[in-house]
Amino acid sequence: MSASWPKVPLKYLVSKIGSGKTPKGGAEVYTASGVMLLRSQNVHFEGLRLDDVVHIDETMDEDMASTRVRPNDVLLNITGASIGRCTVVPSVFEAANVNQHVCIIRPKARRLLPAFLNLVLQSPKIQSEIRFGENGSSREGLNFEQVGAFEIPLPPMPEQVTCVELAQASVKRVEWLIGAKQDLLTLLAEKRRALIANAVIRGLNPIVPMRDSGIEWLCKVPAHWQTECTRWLLKEIDDRSEDGSEELLTVSHLTGVTTRAEKDVNMFLAESNEGYKRCRAGDLVINTLWAWMGAMGVARQDGIVSPAYNVYRPIQAFDPDYLDHLVRTPMFVTEITRYSKGVWSSRMRLYPEGLYEASMPVPPLHEQVEIVKIIADEVQRMDALSDATKATITLLEERRTALIAQAVAGQD
Repeated sequence: MSASWPKVPLKYLVSKIGSGKTPKGGAEVYTASGVMLLRSQNVHFEGLRLDDVVHIDETMDEDMASTRVRPNDVLLNITGASIGRCTVVPSVFEAANVNQHVCIIRPKARRLLPAFLNLVLQSPKIQSEIRFGENGSSREGLNFEQVGAFEIPLPPMPEQVTCVELAQASVKRVEWLIGAKQDLLTLLAEKRRALIANAVIRGLNPIVPMRDSGIEWLCKVPAHWQTECTRWLLKEIDDRSEDGSEELLTVSHLTGVTTRAEKDVNMFLAESNEGYKRCRAGDLVINTLWAWMGAMGVARQDGIVSPAYNVYRPIQAFDPDYLDHLVRTPMFVTEITRYSKGVWSSRMRLYPEGLYEASMPVPPLHEQVEIVKIIADEVQRMDALSDATKATITLLEERRTALIAQAVAGQD
């Protein structure tokens, strides 16, 4: 490709640079069907991912008329961890809007090919400009002026077509391989969750006699296991710190599991830790607001936690890692959500009286220890495979970047 291509600020090559907005009411106004609202998690280099797309109703769509996307628009994430990801809206596409984290770039048809612009935005030069300012510090977001200032190489339209064709012949194969590896990571994560859930709820012996637990979320359990209501298994502890001098526990203190697919327990820092709750190693700590998202864990050492958390001490013998695995299973989280209170699903709270309505399986202690050991061995094996897969994805992404740079080589 020619190195003499002129470079033109993007704002002179497009008819629109603009983002959307989050509907008033946020997630509470999303609907099961209607007009799609594209968010940054839907925008990926290889295309739009719509498996978790949300919708808004027609009234909200009218209110957000200026944020509607059109076929062949280029979408660019301008905030957050996914900043710089971009893609082209398919030429045949349903009605959709974007929120404020996604920028709509609408190329002028006779000057700039959307697919070519998409390649240029993904090139190392532009990605570097997106992620780092002149002082080298990472940018948290892009404004429209910065987007419009990107210098875009502008070959004649036939050469833009050639660049896109070259990229499609080479990059698409690499993208397919990246997608396959990402699918493998998803399968491994699902297998990991299933392994843990099955082990802590069904045990390790596939031929052991089973019995009906009488508990809906548990169904059948090994016949020799106990099942008890949590009110007989856990005691609420409200031991307040007088001066807050004890160590404030963080995520790493709340679980013995090194890698977790579930939501981490989130701690909040305050000016003073006075009045925070004391907990001991082995205590179950639950965020009352975010319990429905799995924000809970077993303390690995003594310390203090925010008053937003409830602390429960096991009355009956529990292996800490077994208890931690058990409360993080999707089935148990779903079960305690039934007993959480709140008008909005995103603001539900799990109070002690709600937790005490749930029930748990209680295997013999020696069996809990064996279950934890087997889980650790299997998880270590799967994590090693996941790490190797991630390393392969990194190499493929580097190859993809090199191919894109070669396809739009006229920009340098």
